Amino acid sequence: MPSESAAHAPGTVRPGGRTARTRAAVRDAVLTGLAEHGYPGLTVEYVAERSGVHKTTLYRRWGSVEELLADALDLAGEDTWTPPDTGGLDSDLRALAREVTDTFADASSAAAPSAFIAAAFQSERAAAALHDFYAERFSRCAAVVARAVDRGEAPADTDAAAVVRAVSAPLFFRVFITREPIDTALADQCAAAVAAAVRAGAYSPAP
Repeated sequence: MPSESAAHAPGTVRPGGRTARTRAAVRDAVLTGLAEHGYPGLTVEYVAERSGVHKTTLYRRWGSVEELLADALDLAGEDTWTPPDTGGLDSDLRALAREVTDTFADASSAAAPSAFIAAAFQSERAAAALHDFYAERFSRCAAVVARAVDRGEAPADTDAAAVVRAVSAPLFFRVFITREPIDTALADQCAAAVAAAVRAGAYSPAP
């Protein structure tokens, strides 16, 4: 665990200037290390060499590889990504599914996020950070369902997080469980199935 107090732990503030640049350099080194070596091969020494930040500083500010990994995810969650707003539920869900496909169908772009997911099975701290990252992503995606409700495309009590999970779940299953390829046609199929289920009330609370 970091030696710093919780009030100044990595990821709890958004500093600017040199501190922000250092944090970004460390994040990039962590991502590269995960892609090249996976979580078991990621070391503080590697991050120090790759980022140009002395390992003494890394140990003082982050304390461990687990905290470096968690902060990389925290920083990723501070981006400006917003869910698609195409004007319709079907096309919004299709765009979401295609984003997942674009990321995980290509080996180079899938390397780092896949390593993050693998790390979550080996580290409780990484698992907690990954959970928080996706919870925040699902929260942003609630706007997709909210707009669909306003347009009369979805029941008012639709569970937005369940909808987003349902769109991506079959794609993740193929990538990480059955090791099957994914493509745009599959992404569109997943989105269409979920959109039909939304309209049927499948993601509304049971009476």
